Amino acid sequence: MLPLRLRGAARARLPTFASSVTPLVRHSSSNPPKSIEDSTSALDYKSVSQRRTRPPPLPSSYVPHSRTAEEAVTNILYNTPPPSTQPYKKHILNCLVQNEPGVLSRVSGCLAARGFNIDSLVVCRTEIRDLSRMCIVLGGQDSVVEQVRRQLEDLVPVWAVLDYTATPTITRELLLAKVSILGPEYVQEQLEGFQEKTEAPASDGDAALLQKEASLAHNFERGGTTSLPAPPSASEPDAHSKAKSLSQVLRDRHIYFAAIRAITDQFGGKIVDIAENSVIVELSGKSSRVDAFLGLMRPFGVLESARTGLMVMPRTPVTATPDQELPDNIAEAVDASLLPPG
Repeated sequence: MLPLRLRGAARARLPTFASSVTPLVRHSSSNPPKSIEDSTSALDYKSVSQRRTRPPPLPSSYVPHSRTAEEAVTNILYNTPPPSTQPYKKHILNCLVQNEPGVLSRVSGCLAARGFNIDSLVVCRTEIRDLSRMCIVLGGQDSVVEQVRRQLEDLVPVWAVLDYTATPTITRELLLAKVSILGPEYVQEQLEGFQEKTEAPASDGDAALLQKEASLAHNFERGGTTSLPAPPSASEPDAHSKAKSLSQVLRDRHIYFAAIRAITDQFGGKIVDIAENSVIVELSGKSSRVDAFLGLMRPFGVLESARTGLMVMPRTPVTATPDQELPDNIAEAVDASLLPPG
């Protein structure tokens, strides 16, 4: 009788429990997403993400090492700890910020207040209308850069700051260089012509430019002495002052142009503009590759050059597929007489 009474009491309590359950409210899928036009949306995102994952502690400022007695006494008497032994290296920071005025000044001011010299800075819009991407390249120690990274992440319009220093990435930089095709002995005259063009007033600017170009062409064809003459060779002391014919002028220009084009093709660049006395070369690649290209163009005479900052994109990891098993009868398909001895 006792088990039957317990079952009856449990059944009597079921309606009370069921009545206490509140019905679930289903949100309609037709509601529009929350707008992020306000810069404080980044604070909500960071507060939620910090609850889920807590950042690791900051690394130590220096690597502990055995100190001498002199260093220990100096530390005790003057309270001056030994300097950090971490090396200075290049760091790449990728910042996702709100697309609004004043964000660039706040980020650069935060870095300048801590004594960082920005090597390159690239800012551009992303595929999201309200987000912009900043790629910052600077040098410093690991612990100091990590502290600055967290301070940048605490800014209101900053969504996230990623350190791509130890991450496999693709880095690219764009170069536009104007190179002379007259020869290295006439580069100084071309530079002086560009300087006079910028310094001349607007009224007689065209006349001064035409006069300078005419004198430059006359000296080039007649072989006149430039402001920085090349040292004469021992076999022919008056080689630079000797007059040149029109065919020799065209031949020299063609030789320099062909050499510049060959080097540009080897580096994967292209010539985007050809003038009478110069060409403009476009090259995209790593920073070290751009530096090497400029070093090869410098003997020809680099009149002007412009470089963009470093742009970074992390690589996507590829899952390795297991090797396919070889068939058992592979040894029968290979003729042993065709194999090399041994």
